[in-house]
Amino acid sequence: MLIYMSISLPPTVADVLEPELPAIAAEILAVISHEVPEYMRPLEGAFGEAVRSGVDEALARFVTLVRDPEAADNAGRQVYVALGRAEQRAGRTLDALQAAYRVGARVAWRRFATASHAAGLDPKIVAGVAEAIFAYIDELSSESVEGYAQAASELAGDRERRREELVGALLGRAPGADQASLATDLGWRLPRTAAALACRPARLAGLARRLGPEALPAVVEGFGCVIFPDADGPGRRAAVTVAAAGREAASGPNGPLDHLPLSWRLATAALELADGTNLLTADDHLGALLVSQAAPVIERIAARRLAPLTELTPARRGRMAATALAYVQYVGNAAAMARDLHLHPQTVRYRIARLRELLGDQLDDPDARFELEAALRAERSPTSARRV
Repeated sequence: MLIYMSISLPPTVADVLEPELPAIAAEILAVISHEVPEYMRPLEGAFGEAVRSGVDEALARFVTLVRDPEAADNAGRQVYVALGRAEQRAGRTLDALQAAYRVGARVAWRRFATASHAAGLDPKIVAGVAEAIFAYIDELSSESVEGYAQAASELAGDRERRREELVGALLGRAPGADQASLATDLGWRLPRTAAALACRPARLAGLARRLGPEALPAVVEGFGCVIFPDADGPGRRAAVTVAAAGREAASGPNGPLDHLPLSWRLATAALELADGTNLLTADDHLGALLVSQAAPVIERIAARRLAPLTELTPARRGRMAATALAYVQYVGNAAAMARDLHLHPQTVRYRIARLRELLGDQLDDPDARFELEAALRAERSPTSARRV
């Protein structure tokens, strides 16, 4: 129900006001085109038709509702919702439309007041007409605000859908998609090189905002994804690091656009290793990624290669596992192992002897040593101390 319908006006008032409508409509259009800068142009085409229709509908609807307050119809309401939508889609604020509404209210009130006095209406009724007009204009304005918000939401949703399409195409999820056309529709310039960044979806908007308008964000496979152009350019890595601070994010390598699928796979894998505060760069953790991405294989290797350690107590197993990892890393060099483990060389030699009793010929087989290192690296916590 309209706001002004609570204002009681005799239905006969409509008979006084209705003859004035054509002249009022013409004057409103003339004053709008003179006082509202955005409307200072010929009222032609779809724009002119929308303005004329809006003015005519507003006046006719007002008089109809004075005559019968229960005659409100959704079709009339949609005219002003549509006007608000049109302003948003034209890239304007609602300032011009609301200024036009104020002009219309002023002109209508002046004309209606003259007609009411001429008809000898009671001054209280004339005052009621004024109150009804301005309440009515407020209602029209609210309807246009609603339409404006609807269009803004739809536009945001449409842009989000097109961003998702473009990001999907860049990540190889839409073979044959026209990346150039999708980019043009979004007003985004296809770069020569780019990197994929991964983050949690809740952090995506903030990360993209910090990286600026050239960043291309979308949600992909439950991850936040940002395509960031020229990530290896001067100062670019530092910018990404600052933007990602506190956001638990990971970066794949920068490269030509056809390398983005690989960059994205590495970024999402690296995100699982992130500590929740700093940017993790996949290229700096390839060994850890290799281990983490081959978990079932590593588990089977550990079951085969490290079985002799399972019968030890937890403390002894930890010591021997650390010794075994140092052994394969330093190819049995006791001095280097001692420095790494912070132990006396004689202690290390003793442990090597014990290790040979447990693991035997595996320590001399290059393939076995490779598998042992993978299993031992996977078993070791990234934050555990090396001193045992």
